[in-house]
Amino acid sequence: MQIKTDKRARALLFRQRLGEALEQTRLNRSSLALAVGVDRSTISQLLSGDGPRLPNAQVVAECASALGVSADWLLGLTDRHERTSDLLASSVQMTAAPRAMVDEQILAWHQEAAGYKICHVPATMPDVLKTHEMLRWEYAPQLARTARQAIGAAEDRLNLMRQNLWDFEIAMPVDELTAFARAEGYYHGLPVEHRLNQIDHMLELHERFYPKLRIYLFDAKKLFSAPVTIFGPLQAVIYLGQSYLAFRDKERVESIRNHFDSLVRESEYDSRQLADRLKLLRDSIR
Repeated sequence: MQIKTDKRARALLFRQRLGEALEQTRLNRSSLALAVGVDRSTISQLLSGDGPRLPNAQVVAECASALGVSADWLLGLTDRHERTSDLLASSVQMTAAPRAMVDEQILAWHQEAAGYKICHVPATMPDVLKTHEMLRWEYAPQLARTARQAIGAAEDRLNLMRQNLWDFEIAMPVDELTAFARAEGYYHGLPVEHRLNQIDHMLELHERFYPKLRIYLFDAKKLFSAPVTIFGPLQAVIYLGQSYLAFRDKERVESIRNHFDSLVRESEYDSRQLADRLKLLRDSIR
């Protein structure tokens, strides 16, 4: 049950917070009065009066706007002074993701999340699982330095796993691996040798890092997921192609984490079955 605040106590808190916000700005009482659209005497009364009455909603809203705080904070309804727009700006960020620079940002987020579980739905096969020749094949159409960056970033993330800094769960569509094995779609033109070496590499990583590294295969016909990475409770990042959309507020991170958990829960193959699935795909490669 919500505890009601006494009118006199709320009025006192309003005066204290109004005065605090005024001190933190370059405004004086006259300039605040001008911004709010009231007399200077009205502002003086709001700051120094001792009665239980609060100003009307219009005055509260104009004071909050002029001082760069939220009306709820002035009224004691929240302890966070930021306006809603500022809260959204701090909890949601758009980060550029050019191919040549993406690995530096991703690695920084991985390092920040050391000690937490990282959950990942890749756009294609996850870079951290790719062979060097696979990364060169994929990034070669870009700048030459991009392939080197991608290889270095993949090695850096593997080193983090070797140091047992976090658990890593990956969920990806079954059809992604099938298309890879058949060199279809995104993987058209990928040489047979690259595909065989890639599957062998994944088998080796699975054997070395399981259960710290767990890979689940879900049916994309039943479930869909955009590329996303959840860095423990810290943030959830959706990959848009040329940019990342990063959420840091608890509710959105938890919601995206619940989405990932549903992919794991409804997966066609869990991590214990991965090796058998990879071996079948390897046998099908021609």
